[in-house]
Amino acid sequence: MAMRTPEGVTQLLLKWGNGDRAALDELMPLVYDELRRLAGGYLRRERSNHTLQPTALVNEAYLLLVDQRHAHWQNRAQFIGVAAQMMRRILVDHARAHTAAKRGGPNFTVALSQADQVAGRADMDLLAIHDALDRLAAIDPQQSRIVELRFFGGLTIEETAEVLKVSHATIERDWKMARAWLRRAVASDE
Repeated sequence: MAMRTPEGVTQLLLKWGNGDRAALDELMPLVYDELRRLAGGYLRRERSNHTLQPTALVNEAYLLLVDQRHAHWQNRAQFIGVAAQMMRRILVDHARAHTAAKRGGPNFTVALSQADQVAGRADMDLLAIHDALDRLAAIDPQQSRIVELRFFGGLTIEETAEVLKVSHATIERDWKMARAWLRRAVASDE
């Protein structure tokens, strides 16, 4: 079994990327706790009665990760960043489905006078952040990716710089600008 070091994880990722399925079996126990911590962080930001549990979120992300046929894994930080992005998309899809079901699915109608009473804030907050991130990606893809890696992926400034192959100072500057832009974008959507 590979060591629990970032280098050991990187070696297993490289083997898996080269088609060694056994490397994936060795990799998952090494990164499972970190993925579960990441999922728990996501779900703490969600509504209290959320139907997904951290284990279920990790399992759904795992199914998407193992289906990656053409991934060129570079290191642990990149892998965690991809997993974070997948978890974000799973939660967004789940929130959209929940909101659609709550609103009566495709047959939903509401009077404009009742429109402000329709949605639960937690679902809408995640969807608002997701939509704002998509808008930011159209303006500045790097800042959007930094938010995904830092906020959703839980990566440090150093790990984010490593994944994006830019300087520490660039990450700090763009992270600060992206957070300010997102605050304004989400506030203006409310």
